Amino acid sequence: MNQNKFYVDENRPWFKKESGWPDEVPKNIEFPRITLGQMLAETVQKHPDEKAIWFLDTFITYRQLQEYVDSLATSLHHLGFKKGDVIAFMLPNSIQYVVAYYATVKLGCIASGINPTYKPAEVLHQLKTIGAKGLIFLDALYEGQIAPIIDKSPVKTLIATNIVDMTNLSFTKKFLGKLLGKIPTGKIPPSCLLFKDLLKVKPSVPEVQIDADEPATYIMTGGTTGVPKAAVLSHFNCVSNVIQCCAWIYKVRPGAAMVGVLPLFHSFAMTCVMNISVRIAAWMMLFPKPPDTEELVKKIIEIGTPHATYYCGAEILFKRMADFMENPENKKKYGKITDVLDFCISGAGPLHRPVQEAFEKNVGGRLVEGYGLTETTPVVCAGPFWGNRKIGSIGLPFPGTDWRIVDIQDYRKTLGFGEENIGELAVAGPQVMVGYLNRPEETAETIVEMDGKRWCLTGDLGFMDEGGAVYIRDRKKQLIKYKGYSVFPKEVEELVGNHEAVSEVAVAGLPDKEAGEVIKAWVVLKDSFKGKITEEQLLAWCKENMTHYKVPKYIEFRDSLPKTLVGKVLRRELQEADPIYKAWKEEQKK
Repeated sequence: MNQNKFYVDENRPWFKKESGWPDEVPKNIEFPRITLGQMLAETVQKHPDEKAIWFLDTFITYRQLQEYVDSLATSLHHLGFKKGDVIAFMLPNSIQYVVAYYATVKLGCIASGINPTYKPAEVLHQLKTIGAKGLIFLDALYEGQIAPIIDKSPVKTLIATNIVDMTNLSFTKKFLGKLLGKIPTGKIPPSCLLFKDLLKVKPSVPEVQIDADEPATYIMTGGTTGVPKAAVLSHFNCVSNVIQCCAWIYKVRPGAAMVGVLPLFHSFAMTCVMNISVRIAAWMMLFPKPPDTEELVKKIIEIGTPHATYYCGAEILFKRMADFMENPENKKKYGKITDVLDFCISGAGPLHRPVQEAFEKNVGGRLVEGYGLTETTPVVCAGPFWGNRKIGSIGLPFPGTDWRIVDIQDYRKTLGFGEENIGELAVAGPQVMVGYLNRPEETAETIVEMDGKRWCLTGDLGFMDEGGAVYIRDRKKQLIKYKGYSVFPKEVEELVGNHEAVSEVAVAGLPDKEAGEVIKAWVVLKDSFKGKITEEQLLAWCKENMTHYKVPKYIEFRDSLPKTLVGKVLRRELQEADPIYKAWKEEQKK
């Protein structure tokens, strides 16, 4: 484990020039064994006066960020928190989140973000799983989501903050905003400490010896096996993945802007919005919740860094922006966004080609697909941001990352190139997690040793072309088996999505006695086509345009599709709510 260099055989296919590997990106990297706190300190020393965060019309610099971090770390130390203790945050994107994260890891404590939309039982499950001793939370969340379960949790110290605590709003505006309900607030218990008071302490952070292989954060994940658990990511994992990302986006310089709509408790935003910004001395444009598309476009134009604003998001966010900018009036009014956005990266789920093409046509700026999972901190690869790329592929592995396609039944068997060799994607590199917290069996199912390296079996199915690019077809557990055919939901979604009336589509399998499984598509129509096309007409189009075993047996029109907070479509929720699936489940109980 104590390894700095992650060398990949230079005979690997993705190092060939025709594969699209950028000349400016090194093939192999030596990764420093530093902590996240040291990474922040290096940036502050080099760029103290660069902007670090924008939030609710308030900017802070890296010098100010370090001062806040040091004050909070000092206060946490005085409260008795020590190396190895877990501190959870139930906060939206905000200055407070970034300060809490870096103060926690600077002490050698372990940070863990909680989804602010969680219900009480979900909050309790995470607090118990990670063994949290402290909880920093938004005051408006306490009564409804925390109070019902806090006595059953391991939490000993509560720290509350209001959303505007670290903004430049005047006292009068804050007071009136809370009074009129424009600023969310809520009652907290008398024993609760106030975040803003802890920032008033004079910094005096103790020296803590932290090994880079020690845990920095616990992030909850369904994992490759679908069971909720905590992935353990070390300082080395987090810093290494940032260095890999920065090598890939080699043109990004201090002063660039990173749009932060994705929640920071998610591994994608943790690395690609927060930690990359800290490493480069870029600044985070943080939103407490995804804003209206027009509001987001206006704000990017208003404050974004010209030709150096970058947007990491889920596919649905780019689709909404593409649809918005397709309107000629909006294009005329907000066309300047093309002078601000440079490149965008879609993650947290597949990027379908129609969305990619519509975004680049209507909005401008290159949109590439990245790929990763919480177990890899999370980024494994992306398409090149400059130069040649292969539409439809997830790109090439990041420096220091090795990957291969292995047999679904026997991971020790590596498959060849081409679509006829579909198998499970396995990845190795410094970003591969330590393991699942207190879950040795699940860890052993996901992290395996091969060729002297630790490999993560991703659970994703795909194939590699002769240039080394990988094309993901779907999750191993979501593969549909129809009369012996293997059908990939993502492929069917892309095919159905080619119809001019379709805005969004999700596909899953339903049990069937004769076929094994049949295909169902849940479809959201574009507004202009609602009432003008029927489910039967769309199904007839599918039969004309798709090979027989990929044609859905059922199509259901819906007003919307269920999604996670980061925008990933919940296929399983649609599947399990379907009457056919429910009837099958009841039959299984008999």
